[in-house]
Amino acid sequence: MSASSSRLTGSAAETEGLGEALAPHLERGDVVVLSGPLGAGKTRFVAGLARGLAASARVRSPSFTLVNEYAGRVPLVHLDLYRLEGVEAETLGIDEALERGVLVAEWGEKLPARWRSEALELQFERLVGDQRRIVASAVAGRGRALLDAWRDSVASPTTP
Repeated sequence: MSASSSRLTGSAAETEGLGEALAPHLERGDVVVLSGPLGAGKTRFVAGLARGLAASARVRSPSFTLVNEYAGRVPLVHLDLYRLEGVEAETLGIDEALERGVLVAEWGEKLPARWRSEALELQFERLVGDQRRIVASAVAGRGRALLDAWRDSVASPTTP
């Protein structure tokens, strides 16, 4: 059975703060799937993750490079699958990336199912102005553990 939690943000800084709140719970081999339209806050969330993992590099969307890696407490492997189809993602060395660190995939719905089965999935929605809604869900394993830890570490859920 899937579990979920929802948060609202009113600025890029708040979105980054939610990413930073998740970072202490991440371990090598974890998968975080980010979905939502352009401009919904996915890359800002990753910037917060990177800050929370003590990565000093500036996070940029890997839309054209496909993969960016940031050194930190746990290496952060940041994918952008916008321009790829699921089969093409198989060629990106994802298994090797998971051995090195945490995998965070923007447009993660394109990630093959075998890597999403125990992922924490975050759906980003643009609301009015700078408001965003982030709905987190997970089914099992590490994804469920990450969801529970994240839910406990951020205040004021907007839905149970």
